[in-house]
Amino acid sequence: MSWGTELWDQFDNLEKHTQWGIDILEKYIKFVKERTEIELSYAKQLRNLSKKYQPKKNSKEEEEYRYTACKAFLSTLNEMNDYAGQHEVISENMTSQITVELARYVQELKQERKSHFHEGRKAQQHIETCWKQLESSKRRFERDCKEADRAQQYFEKMDADINVTKADVEKARQQAQLRHQMAEDSKADYSSILQKFNHEQHDYYHTHIPNIFQKIQEMEERRIGRIGESVKTYAELDRQVIPIIGKCLDGIVKAAESIDPKNDSQLVIEAYKSGFEPPGDIEFEDFTQPMKRTVSDNSLSNSRGDGKSELKFGGKSKGKLWPFIKKNKSPKQQKEPLSHRFNEFMTSKPKIHCFRSLKRGGATPEDFSNLPPEQRRKKLQQKVDELNKDIQKEMDQRDAITKMKDVYLKNPQMGDPASLDHKLAEVGQNIEKLRLEAQKFEAWLAEVEGRLPARSDQARRQSGMYDLQNPPAVNNCAQDRESPDGSYTEEQSQEGEVKVLATDFDDEFDDEEPLPAIGTCKALYTFEGQNEGTISVVEGETLYVIEEDKGDGWTRIRRNEDEEGYVPTSYVEVYLDKNAKGAKTYI
Repeated sequence: MSWGTELWDQFDNLEKHTQWGIDILEKYIKFVKERTEIELSYAKQLRNLSKKYQPKKNSKEEEEYRYTACKAFLSTLNEMNDYAGQHEVISENMTSQITVELARYVQELKQERKSHFHEGRKAQQHIETCWKQLESSKRRFERDCKEADRAQQYFEKMDADINVTKADVEKARQQAQLRHQMAEDSKADYSSILQKFNHEQHDYYHTHIPNIFQKIQEMEERRIGRIGESVKTYAELDRQVIPIIGKCLDGIVKAAESIDPKNDSQLVIEAYKSGFEPPGDIEFEDFTQPMKRTVSDNSLSNSRGDGKSELKFGGKSKGKLWPFIKKNKSPKQQKEPLSHRFNEFMTSKPKIHCFRSLKRGGATPEDFSNLPPEQRRKKLQQKVDELNKDIQKEMDQRDAITKMKDVYLKNPQMGDPASLDHKLAEVGQNIEKLRLEAQKFEAWLAEVEGRLPARSDQARRQSGMYDLQNPPAVNNCAQDRESPDGSYTEEQSQEGEVKVLATDFDDEFDDEEPLPAIGTCKALYTFEGQNEGTISVVEGETLYVIEEDKGDGWTRIRRNEDEEGYVPTSYVEVYLDKNAKGAKTYI
């Protein structure tokens, strides 16, 4: 089977076929190249995905990864990062072993094909030139024969005509002989060229073309074989990374098997245990006798914290004691004018820095007094441990500097011992500062540990409020003796007390020029205002709105000329005068 003998007359088709073969090879190269780009893109996306969900350092997310489920998720992210690396390996190997090699081979193949077909065209042009010479000599021979025949006929005509002179007859005879001689010469030339053409044609179809086509056939078979090798390499490169990918998947499975629900449940207890005792029974309240509505005993008009501190909610939560609320069984006091109570508030032990901290939220106190006792103890213990580690580091550094100073003293040529005195003094100061800091936190820790209640000790129970800015339907807010910046306070404790300047309250509690009402509101739930600056409302009660919610979750309302304060926005339905089409409800 040879293209030279079987396809001797298919030069153009072979040229098209070999060009198609090169196009197929280039198409395969493009396919592999795009595959490598996809692998790189996929690996990049996997790495970005893994990085996106990695816990941020020094953030709350980092603390969440104590749980076994989160650790398994983190292991999955790390394994996916390694998984992405294997796809990068696939891309690199395919690029170096397939794309680059085939691209080089295609250039060589194009040059070889060009050389073979150039040789074929050269032979084709040569045989065409010989054919043209043959045709030219044949036409010349034919023309000379016709000219000789016409000259002979003219001579015979002139010779038969009696009126023609002898000279004209002789001239015609010479012309006829000349034409006959030219015809003989043309015949000999045509015969010679014909023999030469037949020889060239035989060589062309039986020697030159078969050799050229054989070379083209071998070139094409090498191209086909090279594609087969590349396809096999393509599969092998994928197979090489399967074991490592399998290990990545095994690591994910192992991480999944390490998840321990019981351990996570225990961690939740450790993370959120407050240390408070559950509330006692709720006393019966007799509402058969009409009662005059008064403000909360813990509001701005009564800063002593007397009166009942029960929290009532609308709907199903009505009459339910909120967790962590301490009941105060002292009777309610009649409301006193704001001006009579302001001086007492300014001279009493303040529980807040400013009502602005209640509205806007304050910074976390250094002693973590904003946390429940158990969580505060854990934070203080963690801080003490960190300080002890820092102290140990500084002491190790001091020991190292001391040893270096001793070396300098024994070998003065190595350095000046006096140059280390400043560093030693600096390290000593750092140690002293850290020790003082540690003692401060240890004192707070000892105080908290001595204050934590026993389970049977109902009298020492503490209560507090986490954040009244949450909606009432969410059972994670409670109210009691808490400063508006979120910190827990105690009536018997002197710790964390600050003096409140009167100027801090001038903007918030100025009764000389009362704010005009900008609308009305209807209480959706009962709210007991137990903190300074708040006001108690009853479900269904209608009041005046004097200040909109500024985005902090509180609305300022007024019941009458002397009674106003803040309530959670989620507890009321607000109807502003500027919005006459309907009510604007904060839910």
